Amino acid sequence: MTLEVISEHGCFGGVQGFYRTHSAACGGPMRFAVYQPPQAREGRVPVLFYLAGLTCTEETATMKAGAQRVAAELGLMLVMPDTSPRDTGFEGATGDWEFGEGAGFYLDATQAPWSSRFRMESHVVHELPTLVREHFPADPGRTGITGHSMGGHGALTLALRHPTVFRSVSAFAPIVAPGLVPWGRKAFSRYLGEHHRAWAEHDACELVRRRPFGRPILVDQGLDDKFLEPQLQPDRFEAACAEAGQALTLRRHAGYDHGYYFIASFIEDHLRHHAAQLSD
Repeated sequence: MTLEVISEHGCFGGVQGFYRTHSAACGGPMRFAVYQPPQAREGRVPVLFYLAGLTCTEETATMKAGAQRVAAELGLMLVMPDTSPRDTGFEGATGDWEFGEGAGFYLDATQAPWSSRFRMESHVVHELPTLVREHFPADPGRTGITGHSMGGHGALTLALRHPTVFRSVSAFAPIVAPGLVPWGRKAFSRYLGEHHRAWAEHDACELVRRRPFGRPILVDQGLDDKFLEPQLQPDRFEAACAEAGQALTLRRHAGYDHGYYFIASFIEDHLRHHAAQLSD
């Protein structure tokens, strides 16, 4: 797979880069960011994928989360995909921040026209890891995944659906039961149709009940998050994990909202969680 370098920058002894590739899964160009820690000059290093939320791009967490300093210490490569294909030309793909471009929900759509371009699960799980392995010193056997909000949903569901790809998982303020909340119902009904069995295959609560991850999961949630009750509902995931025997640390933080000040406050804990899981 070809790789176009958009820009590269020295960062904490490593390299922060922004790249573009042609995605067969998404039917067009896709952008992503990679942070290579200084240890990557000596050999292959573990990789952590970060999935951003609604309206975000590959630049959002790269510039706002403050992850590179600790990633450099721990020797973690960071990969930040975009949140959807762009410039699709589909009617309804723009103009609504909760759906379409910027809101791919990290699944493969099955309904036209979305099914021809909105295939973010294939892009994140198969296509992008292959590209990263080919062009960067990434260790494919040590790959973790995390994300925020819609990206937290993606991190949980993709890890639960593909445990042989991802060895560690965490999430910030994830959508855990998308079929029961407005964000998820809007996206799933258009991407997947009204087939609720298909919805269940992209629902973290349903998935963990059927097949626990097998390694500890870390979730952080701000209690001043305006989306906490209407969209996120982490208590549902906590209950599902307890039912399934899944090890979960769900931390609730007073005074924190849904934004990147919250993520920047706790990103170090997540990086250390993944480094520990990927070191054994």
